[in-house]
Amino acid sequence: MLRQIRSFQAVVRSNSFSEAAEECHISQSAISQQIKALEQELGFPLLERHNRKFVLTPAGEHFYKKSLVWMADYEQMCSEAARIARGDAAMLKIGYLRSSNSPEVHQALEEFSAKYPGVAVQILYGNHEELFTLLRTGGADLVLNDQRRAFSDAYINLILTTNRMYIELASRNPLAALSSVTVEELKNIPCILVASREQQAIEREFYQTIIGIQSDMLYAETLEEARLMVVSGQGFLPVEGSSPATAFGASLCRIPLCRGEEPITRNYCLFRKKEHAGDYVEEFSYILRTKFESSTEQVP
Repeated sequence: MLRQIRSFQAVVRSNSFSEAAEECHISQSAISQQIKALEQELGFPLLERHNRKFVLTPAGEHFYKKSLVWMADYEQMCSEAARIARGDAAMLKIGYLRSSNSPEVHQALEEFSAKYPGVAVQILYGNHEELFTLLRTGGADLVLNDQRRAFSDAYINLILTTNRMYIELASRNPLAALSSVTVEELKNIPCILVASREQQAIEREFYQTIIGIQSDMLYAETLEEARLMVVSGQGFLPVEGSSPATAFGASLCRIPLCRGEEPITRNYCLFRKKEHAGDYVEEFSYILRTKFESSTEQVP
């Protein structure tokens, strides 16, 4: 019955027998037979068929909603039982920048978790130095970080993408009308950095000495807090990545940051120890790399 329920859910979700058959990797006639077998097993119709179209019966709608809850519980139960059977707790520990918001990472996590439901994923947030400490001490299996120093031979150093650096600014700020902005033009606007209290001095030194920002510094614990500060007009937020800032609708704008006439670029990387290689670490690294490659190919 499990396979039949999965087929039924696929049909309802896609609103199409042909698309559901493709999703389930079976023929259209086979998926149709599975739905009929499920109805016979239950003793009532789930679908009302009208030529090539169908609608859910009231009982079918109720069964569909409840089956989604049941399926989620079933998959969680199987995942927990698998970990007990192995006698260990399979876990992938990923270090992630406090200031990062990468759709590619979200997509990679979704694909990895679907492929390895028995592996628990732990996300560890930190600033640049905090993440390298986690990696060096074994607190993280891999970290996703910007490059601030020469690559070390002790690690696998994978450049995922090279991004232009941007700032996020309140849309009502006059500077929002510019096509790009220089660090010199920002000298009178506070810079908002996402950093823990322990890392504030390190982050301030980096942005002042390496990036060249000389304005006053404000700090936020999370990216959401920083963006709320930007929206309320307290300053600007330096970010990486070319994707538009959509979290606050028209309240924010994203502008390229330059040093003089030259755009500022940063490498976003995956780091892991050479001797700390494992199936899950390597598999997630591969999935994440493909997501960034696909994203780069789609940029016009």
